[in-house]
Formats: sequence, C-alpha cells, structure tokens
Amino acid sequence: MKRILITGTAGFIGFHLAKLLLEEGYVVHGIDALTDYYDVNLKRRRQQVLLQSQGFSTTECLLEDTDRVSLVGREFEPDVIVHLAAQAGVRYSLENPRAYLESNIVGTFNIMEIARELKVEHLLMASTSSVYGANEEMPFSENDKCDTPLTFYAATKKANESMAHSYAHLWGLPTTMFRFFTVYGPWGRPDLALFKFVDAMLDGRPIDIYNHGDMYRDFTYVEDLVRGIRLLIDAVPVRPEGPEGIEDGDSLSPVAPYRVVNIGNSEKVKLLDFVDAIEGALGIKAKRHYMDMQKGDVPATWADASLLKKLTGYQPQTDVRTGIDQFVAWFRDYYRK
Repeated sequence: MKRILITGTAGFIGFHLAKLLLEEGYVVHGIDALTDYYDVNLKRRRQQVLLQSQGFSTTECLLEDTDRVSLVGREFEPDVIVHLAAQAGVRYSLENPRAYLESNIVGTFNIMEIARELKVEHLLMASTSSVYGANEEMPFSENDKCDTPLTFYAATKKANESMAHSYAHLWGLPTTMFRFFTVYGPWGRPDLALFKFVDAMLDGRPIDIYNHGDMYRDFTYVEDLVRGIRLLIDAVPVRPEGPEGIEDGDSLSPVAPYRVVNIGNSEKVKLLDFVDAIEGALGIKAKRHYMDMQKGDVPATWADASLLKKLTGYQPQTDVRTGIDQFVAWFRDYYRK
C-alpha cells in the first residue's frame, strides 16, 4: 500500500484527506506546525482523531524548517506527497503578508525539494480559486489566464503553480495542482463564513454580510473535495509529446508532466441563499449586518469542474442545504450548543 506524506493534517482539509486515506488502508505521515492562526485546540482534536489509526504518524514543525522537513521526508520515504499546508485566509493576507511569503513560498519550495530528491511518483499541491482574481468570464476554467490576483494570498498560490511547473519540467516530477472553491463542512475553520455565521447566530450576535449580500460562491463540501483529491492521486500526469498530444480541455502542460485541476461543485450559489439555508438548519433568523465589499474580495466564483470528471469520473454533488445540515450537526455536538 502506498505511503503518503500530507502537509497540514491538523488543518481542515488535510484532516479529512488523511482520514479518508487511512480508512482505505494507506500509510500516512502528517506534517503540521499547529500555528495559532485559529484555535489550536481544534487542530489538536483533529490530530487526536487521526492518531487513533495505526497507519498514521505525525511531525510537528514549520514547513520553513528546511532541515526538519528534509529529515521527515528521508525517514518516511513517501511514494506520494500531498501538500495542503499553507497560511490561508484572503483577509488575513492584508494584515500579515509576510506569513504568506514564509509559509506559502519558502515552505512550498522545501516540499518541492523533497519531492525532487526522493523522486516521488506524484506531487499534488493545493492552489485556490482566488488565483482567477479579476477574471469575469465564468465558470472559471483551468486554461484561463490568471495574471490578475487581487490579494497577496492569491499571488503566493499563483507563484506556487509557476514554481511547480518549473520543477515538473526540469526534473520530470509529475505534479498536479488543484484549485479549491470555497470549501465547507464539519471540522471547518473558525475564520470561514459558515463557522462564523453559525457561531454568531447561536449566540444571538449579528452576522456581517459583505457587498450587501450580492455575492456568489461555488461552495464545495469537504468530503467531496477530498474524494476528488484521492482520485487525482491515481491520475498521474505524463509529459506529452507536444501540444498536439493534449486533448481538448485538458490543462496538461505541453512541456512538463504538470496539470491544474479545479475541484468545485460547479454551482454558483448566492450568499443570501446560503444564509437562508443556515437559518433553516438552525431554526433561527439571522440578525443581518450588511456591509460594503471588503478589499481583496471577489463578487463571484464558479468552477468548471469538467476536467476533474474527465480524469476521475467523479463530480462533487453535495447540495448546500445538505452540507450545511452536516456542519450544524457537527458544530452543535462539538461545542455542545
């Protein structure tokens, strides 16, 4: 059975991916710094769940710690690396851009170096729908130009894509970048909208709704997302003979074993409909505080996920109301509310 190194296993998505792979019998080693960007206790609880599996082990360190990360790689000897750890959050990048430089650029470089040194079968790394930036034509397709990032967070993720392409070309390192679209679900991050809305509504506090609710997001349920990643592990890109060897609609590089894949629900949902669904799940009317658009935000995201389906036969399909119900059930149980 394959040995898989996952960065960010105490994080929201990394936890769910590790859990899925462990259930399928994979041997998983996690790297996570358990930083205090949000509640460290929530991160430790996720880690404790994973540690109940005999197939899981973990190292606590920063990705910027070159020597430690290299040692982990050499000792574990992974067949596949899935790099999910990052300094996340569009809005926090306005306050502390250096954290994004160190984690998302330097940390990602260290992971790429390990993948190159160990000649792993497949390197998979997280990007974001935020790289589409000021693009207005939707749904967003992997082959769209992404030269207009609106936040430094998005800029670091676009840089990761460029860095990864160079390594795939130079070293023949099979690499898949996936762009996530507004992920939500149980064990979610406290800085994300669904968590903040549910927490505030249960406490009787108002919720902040940006751009007066005139926003759209392609909400992707976390279990759908990690199922997509799991299937992409087996869809290893191969360096094509040239542009003529690339099928229409594929984002495969003409010069490298490198591909970008959207993972989204392919459904544009209005923010106010999202709030309505939360009200339905909680049985509580929200106190709505309408605000102007926040700097760096985009009015809409919407994924063309046809390439994911073409490569894996899989299509995320959990509807927003079902996903919100699952999150609310987890939240009430976890926080006893």
